[in-house]
Amino acid sequence: MTAAPRVRRVRRAVGSVAALALLCAGAATVAAARDDGARDPAHHAAGAPGTPAADSADAGFARDMAVHHQQAVEMSFVVRDRTRDEEVRRLAYDIANTQANQRGMLLGWLDLWELPKTTAGQEPMGWMPGGHEGHAMNGADGAGGSGSGHRAHDEPLMPGMATRAELARLRTASGRAAEVLYLQLMTDHHKGGVDMARGCARLCAVKAEKRLARGMVAAQQSELDAMADMLKARGARPRS
Repeated sequence: MTAAPRVRRVRRAVGSVAALALLCAGAATVAAARDDGARDPAHHAAGAPGTPAADSADAGFARDMAVHHQQAVEMSFVVRDRTRDEEVRRLAYDIANTQANQRGMLLGWLDLWELPKTTAGQEPMGWMPGGHEGHAMNGADGAGGSGSGHRAHDEPLMPGMATRAELARLRTASGRAAEVLYLQLMTDHHKGGVDMARGCARLCAVKAEKRLARGMVAAQQSELDAMADMLKARGARPRS
């Protein structure tokens, strides 16, 4: 199967997952209150059983993946203006559309739980053991993150995210060079996103969020295979 049909099939599947998660978001939060006795009490906010605490995996994943997705959307819109290749442009559109929708869901859940979308003084990935090591905070560079530190040596905010220098290179590249760089950056981005989603599938408690995370793993893994094919067709390969 070629890359383009595979991506279209993946997009249909993830679209169904996204729609299901939207319908289930409110119900899942209510259902959580019914079985809080079977969960770690520390997971819930004080006085609000069934609502994830601000430092829970559920809230942390929603905040961090919303930021992670925002960069994927940004890179996808950039490459659509830097190449005329329809295969890459279709992939970019699909990624931008799906991840923008998922980002809205994640931020919507935070609103539903009455939790902040940013947390001052807390490093990204703090909800995932070992997930934030080596990553500094930066809330003022347009990536959508929060924190009081700065990004040392232009390090990525979270695993898989492009640096500011890499984004600048993408904005000035064109044609095949832009296609290859985008596919390489998005491959790294997806690998980091898959690790984060697997972390939520393992650590999150809200069922709708866990289902969404599992759907992200399946869809992005398939897209990784498709992007590997697209890089090979262009005489290139993933960076790692």
